[in-house]
Amino acid sequence: MASAAAEKGKSPADAAESAAVNAARLAREWSTWAMKNAKVVAHYGFIPLVILVGMRSEPRPSLAQLLSPV
Repeated sequence: MASAAAEKGKSPADAAESAAVNAARLAREWSTWAMKNAKVVAHYGFIPLVILVGMRSEPRPSLAQLLSPV
């Protein structure tokens, strides 16, 4: 209720500034969310990507040859 009363007396410039601050906050939250998810994807997707690229290369190795350390 207090915020509604405070909003009532604001000028249009204050409302625009509030919208800009809200947009900046949302952009910061979304960028944080995207970076966290990108970290998880990179963490769990790197080794399968290396295996996939190795399987597609010439000469085509078997999976056992690809995963063996020698």
